[in-house]
Amino acid sequence: MSKIHTKTLQDLEFDTVLQQLAVRCTTDLGKLRALAISPFPKPETIHRLLGETSEYVSSLISDNRIPNHGFDSIDGDLKLLKIENTTLEIGGFRRIGSICKTVAEHKKFFKKFKEYFPRLFEATEEIALNSEIPAHIDRVIDRFGEIKDDASDKLFHIRQDINQVKGKINQSFASALSTYKTSDYLDDIRESVVENRRVLAVKAMYRKKVRGTVMGSSKTGSIVYIEPEAALKYSRQLNNLEFDEKEEVHRILNELTAHIRPFAPYLYAYQNFLVHMDITAAKAKYATEMNAVLPKINEDRRMFLRDAFHPLLYLSNKLKREKTYPQTIELHPENRIIVISGPNAGGKSITLKTIGLLQVMLQSGFLVPVHERSTMCLFDQILTDIGDNQSIENHLSTYSYRLKNMNNFLRKCNKKTLFLIDEFGTGSDPELGGALAEAFLEVFYERGAYGVITTHYANLKALADELPFTTNANMLFNSKTLEPTFQLVLGEAGSSFTFEVAQKNGIPYSLINKAKKKIERGKVRFDATIAKLQKERSKMAETGSKLHEEELKAREEARRLENLNSKVKSKLENYQELYDHNQRMIYLGNKINTVAERYFQDKKKRVLVSELLRIVETENSKRKKKSAKEVKAARVKKAQVMQEVEKKVNVIRQKKKVEKKKAIQKEKNKPRPVFKVGDRVRLMDGKAVGSIDTLEKNKAIVNYGIFTTNVSVDQLELVDAKK
Repeated sequence: MSKIHTKTLQDLEFDTVLQQLAVRCTTDLGKLRALAISPFPKPETIHRLLGETSEYVSSLISDNRIPNHGFDSIDGDLKLLKIENTTLEIGGFRRIGSICKTVAEHKKFFKKFKEYFPRLFEATEEIALNSEIPAHIDRVIDRFGEIKDDASDKLFHIRQDINQVKGKINQSFASALSTYKTSDYLDDIRESVVENRRVLAVKAMYRKKVRGTVMGSSKTGSIVYIEPEAALKYSRQLNNLEFDEKEEVHRILNELTAHIRPFAPYLYAYQNFLVHMDITAAKAKYATEMNAVLPKINEDRRMFLRDAFHPLLYLSNKLKREKTYPQTIELHPENRIIVISGPNAGGKSITLKTIGLLQVMLQSGFLVPVHERSTMCLFDQILTDIGDNQSIENHLSTYSYRLKNMNNFLRKCNKKTLFLIDEFGTGSDPELGGALAEAFLEVFYERGAYGVITTHYANLKALADELPFTTNANMLFNSKTLEPTFQLVLGEAGSSFTFEVAQKNGIPYSLINKAKKKIERGKVRFDATIAKLQKERSKMAETGSKLHEEELKAREEARRLENLNSKVKSKLENYQELYDHNQRMIYLGNKINTVAERYFQDKKKRVLVSELLRIVETENSKRKKKSAKEVKAARVKKAQVMQEVEKKVNVIRQKKKVEKKKAIQKEKNKPRPVFKVGDRVRLMDGKAVGSIDTLEKNKAIVNYGIFTTNVSVDQLELVDAKK
């Protein structure tokens, strides 16, 4: 995939998205990297980043919260490590140690929850954890940022000596303080600290009475600060020890830097990982704020944005507590180009920017604010021409710039391109600019590109109806209030409502009427027809929704009645079977009762048994014969019905074949009429009758009264020739 041009990102205000993302980063380096994000060229990179962001979003709403990724930048420290014989400061080592521990925490966490965060686990697996770096640092520097006493044997002994000397200084100072405390030489504060040394606060008039070195005086000069002579020799010794300590600390840090220097590539990778986590976390926060999701990404070149919001508009309106209108739009191989028309301020440009910005965001690893059942694909190129592109620096007018841009489109446009053009063809003579725009659109169509354009030109609307894989669409407009509804409707061109909007804004009707007379009558009719169709569509949509509701109710009622009917029918059948069974039982019971009475009279068992057997055999024979007759009758009847149906179907087929042959022969023998201006004609598959206004190159303009249409002469049939 090729890189998306910077101009496209500017047109779609992608830089504003990056600024909003940077605000949500917690580290300075993350903020800088976030501002430099651009769409990624490789599909596998896009899929990986989207998966990571989606996993991070899930962590924000679950109990498995990802560890904190905050860190201080080590860029300066890494630069020093590249230079030989340089020494890092303690702060640098603390930053490095902190980064190592943070990375270790992340690796441990994602290993534990790799089933929940498989993508993020893969990201940590790419990093080789090095335990030597924090181990070296912890051996030298404690958790308070101080060099440990046991960092070296020499430092240990030096600090022991320093503590001993400090003890002697305190003893000698305490002795001097107790000596001079009994006299009136000391001020009320008695002692102070100057240059990190304890000194006596001596009254200025008695300064020569106290033996020692003057270290300073108060602002008023009434107090002189003197270090006692007894402590002075130990202070010199302490200075020497402190210098030795400083030298040893520098040597230790230099040695530690040499240990860390070979691991600079690890540190660079650790910092990059944490920056990546910072940006991923910021993307996740950004996604939750605008209810963004990861749509299904397909390779079938299909884009279906359901309930799609413009991210910047959504967040802005969310702060103002205003409603944002979502759009639903679909592009696929059999509907590659959409031509949106309708009045200005109706939402055409926002719809265009919504499509483009969501696509750029997706290819930059952002989740997008659409319905979860939306699906998107990836494009190599996203070409845009949105807004006023007048160039003062290059001395180009708006139209010249747009022509230059169109030339760029022609060079780059292919089947893996998405183009978005606002106010296509404007900036020049309407007829000439419209014709050139139509030619451009045909080229984009032939190359198999996907795109959405907005226009007011009638010829582009007509072209969208003629091309098989191109569709008209319009932004609905309330013709009564002349307010936009911000709803996109596919399948129908939209009116610009030019005169209606002018009238609403207070332009005198006489002036509007005068303007109407100055333009072609057919164009006014065409625009009026479109406006009328839009009104009818709105009414039909309302009626359709009501009918749909009534239909659902009727279906529900019919289903209920059908269920009730089947239950009643089943019960009736059961009752009939029960009645038949009871009647048969009564009949058999009467026969058995007669035999029983006879046996009661004559007591003949043989006659009784034979009579009972005869009754049973007679009943069984009836049952068998009845069942066989029914089966045979059903088979015969079915065979007869099938034969009759087959005979009727064959007769109908023969008739249709004969009629078709006759119609073809008649059509061949029938001479084509020669049409003239004024003839009354109709389309072969239509009912409306119109008259021919003009004839030119086997094309005719037919006037139907309300509107005119341009059709081929071959599609017309003569109704009444002009006399």
